[in-house]
Amino acid sequence: MKAACSAPGRARALDYVAAVTVKAGGRALPLGGVALPNRRLVLRWLRRQALRLADGHGRYLPAAAPWLGTRDVRPVAFHSSDAPEALRAWADDHGSQDHAMSALASGHPALLTVVDPFVGLRVTLGAWPVDLCGWVAAAAPANHPYPTRTETEEV
Repeated sequence: MKAACSAPGRARALDYVAAVTVKAGGRALPLGGVALPNRRLVLRWLRRQALRLADGHGRYLPAAAPWLGTRDVRPVAFHSSDAPEALRAWADDHGSQDHAMSALASGHPALLTVVDPFVGLRVTLGAWPVDLCGWVAAAAPANHPYPTRTETEEV
């Protein structure tokens, strides 16, 4: 799929990125992420990841594959039920989803951090608008046409 940047003076096209990270013992590690063309798809992906992480609580977690063909995040072993329940509550709450959608629509990030208090594990789900066309426009000369951009499957 290709998307063209808008001409000067028109609204710029925004794309969105989403990522899930875990922080424990002072180290932050990425669990996975995607770049998608609109905020609904980004929030749908984040919601799916929140439910996937919550549903994995208390189950045997296989070793992470060296690649993730389905673009799902790596599983996390929670030690208490607080974090999985918070993830599930966020994913099932329409008000939270509407708030995240509004934040992204206004150009702000949508973030959710849950904590496993037993071991201090912090899982953050986040989505950000990325104005790739504005970045290209600022970097390109004034007489240079806007290039088309090709979207990738994974981040």
